[in-house]
Amino acid sequence: MTRYQDYKNSADFILDRLDAVPEIGVILGSGLGHFSDKIENPIEIDYKDIPGFLISTAAGHAGKLIYGTVAGKKVVCMSGRFHYYEGYEFEELAVPVRVLKLLGIRALILTNAAGAVNTDYNVGDIMIIRDHIKLMGSSPMRGPNIDEFGPRFFDMTKAYSVDLRSIARECAARSSLNVHEGVYFFTPGPQYETPAEIKAIRVLGGDAVGMSTVTEVLTAAHCSLPVLAISVMKNMAAGVLEQPLSMEEVIETANSIEEPFSEFIEDIISHI
Repeated sequence: MTRYQDYKNSADFILDRLDAVPEIGVILGSGLGHFSDKIENPIEIDYKDIPGFLISTAAGHAGKLIYGTVAGKKVVCMSGRFHYYEGYEFEELAVPVRVLKLLGIRALILTNAAGAVNTDYNVGDIMIIRDHIKLMGSSPMRGPNIDEFGPRFFDMTKAYSVDLRSIARECAARSSLNVHEGVYFFTPGPQYETPAEIKAIRVLGGDAVGMSTVTEVLTAAHCSLPVLAISVMKNMAAGVLEQPLSMEEVIETANSIEEPFSEFIEDIISHI
């Protein structure tokens, strides 16, 4: 999409099928779709039916928009996200967050499955993202600027909302999960990182590594949408342990913590 009206057409198609304007958006990562079971009175819309929307092809991503109530709040949830490694251009990856913004949400929660770079972390731990490192590729904001969304040049200092992170930390204290706060390092995939790359990422200050989320955060920052991003450590990154990395491990780890993680997200939503 290259025009503001294109995004509005997508949002209007969705709004016509909802009974109210959603307050909070949630984008679920690989194997983390179980949270959608928490949504009361759900209305489901397949991505393929939304004009101008993208199609999710990644394993562990349902590929549908789910609207309903969580903790008394109207929530719109993307069960399945889009990645550069699927063949999308960075500019195309602006679509979902811009559409969510036009639906009327006032906060966005992002979740992902990541590899633990910080050796103090363990598989199954949670990391609240306070910042990210992205050293490769383009930006979702590349090309002609759409002024209705935001300025040509925009600040990233507080891209990860201080207020939402504070709420998440308070909810973490009530959770059975082991929760950290750290820096997410973005890589394009689909290959996992080499042991040498992980060593470099650790030196540069990355605590976890993954192939998603950052393009969504950039898009949200451009349109002044507050973001909370949370990673599930689905495995130890390459070279930390003497074992190969696999998508099966990602799904297995996500399944093992699905209930406390879903309760954690629900608690956060109740306090926004």
